[in-house]
Amino acid sequence: MDKHTRILVVDDDETIRTTMKAILEDEGYLVDLAGSGKEAIQKTQEKTYNVALLDIRLPDMEGIELLKLMADGVPRTRKIMVTGYPSMQNAIGALNKNADAYLLKPVDVEKLLNTVKMQLQAQANERR
Repeated sequence: MDKHTRILVVDDDETIRTTMKAILEDEGYLVDLAGSGKEAIQKTQEKTYNVALLDIRLPDMEGIELLKLMADGVPRTRKIMVTGYPSMQNAIGALNKNADAYLLKPVDVEKLLNTVKMQLQAQANERR
């Protein structure tokens, strides 16, 4: 695995942010955190991320809105929506707005890591 893989975790819940950071850093990923949509947009303008984990409900905007506003790197940042509200409407809305995958809270560690790996693989394939 590439030790320079950058992941941005966007969630207004500090416990979730720090938990995800710990899990992902254990796997050797570089992880940045954002507690709001505005902060996430700012970070994507400063750095390129391989993967972004986005909470669907943020204090300042909906995660689906954020999908459209985030700066995109080359290769394109893979976006994974995370939600505690598993409505189909959320899922369809997110996938239609360029989300690459979908995770439900509470996030299962294995599922989180597998989803991230799958998205990194897809990104590597896009790069070829």
